[in-house]
Amino acid sequence: MSTTPRAGNGKITVPDLVARKSRPVETPAPKIICLTAYDYPTARLLDDAGVEVLLVGDSVGMVVLGYENTLPVTMDEMLHHTRAVRRGTRRALVVADMPYGSFHGSVADAVANAVRFVKEAGAEAVKIEGGERRLELIARLVEAEIPVMAHIGLTPQSLNALGGFRVQGKTAEAAGQLVRDARAVEAAGAFSVVLESIPRELAARITRELRIPTIGIGAGPDCDGQVLVLHDLLGLNLGHRAKFVRQYADVAGIISGAVARYCADVRSGAFPSDAESYHTPAEARGELTIPLEQ
Repeated sequence: MSTTPRAGNGKITVPDLVARKSRPVETPAPKIICLTAYDYPTARLLDDAGVEVLLVGDSVGMVVLGYENTLPVTMDEMLHHTRAVRRGTRRALVVADMPYGSFHGSVADAVANAVRFVKEAGAEAVKIEGGERRLELIARLVEAEIPVMAHIGLTPQSLNALGGFRVQGKTAEAAGQLVRDARAVEAAGAFSVVLESIPRELAARITRELRIPTIGIGAGPDCDGQVLVLHDLLGLNLGHRAKFVRQYADVAGIISGAVARYCADVRSGAFPSDAESYHTPAEARGELTIPLEQ
């Protein structure tokens, strides 16, 4: 039987996840299981498999839409994919990534965009990259009753400012800033925080200090939960594979092999077979021999 706390109807909620941090030390909380999802069938499969948080990540730009990075992803694209994931989800918490540009202007515009994720796409929370500089925005979103998952460390939307996808928090000064960022997003009201690509020791310290759950990606095993990009886990990412990724399947190989066999069968005439074809009813077959009127 699952030990995951959840609503009476089986739905996992934000309060359920936050409550895990308040469990007694002698009964450690189960880890939070999070994966990205971008469409209806994937959401159905992950939800049925027991994934607790489905993150509609702006990583969709790289692994589904073919962009070089996450920066080109638009609000309309994120809303489209979030709707699809929501339709396929019954149990997991659905969190939508706010794409680059959707929260970098005025706080009022950012809140309006977040409201669209909830009203139009059915998201139950939004994720925002950035630490101390997002204090006001996170507080306003929480005031508007929109749960916020924060994201610090390597923030892919800051790719140009960071100079690439690099591990963060490796110096004492940088580590101190990340600790301040973590404390700030908690104080602002975020219900959890993603720690991406930071040293394990730093992630462990932040996890100990915070009252809200930490979700690690490239941050070691001491976080309160873990998230991966689904396509990385399945071996469907055709680009670089980060050190922290564990590939659990070679779905790209399965797809390539299946399509190669299909191509061979079509060329040879082996597909479709008679059993895979529809047939004219016996009583109507004679009519097929009558010449059509000119």
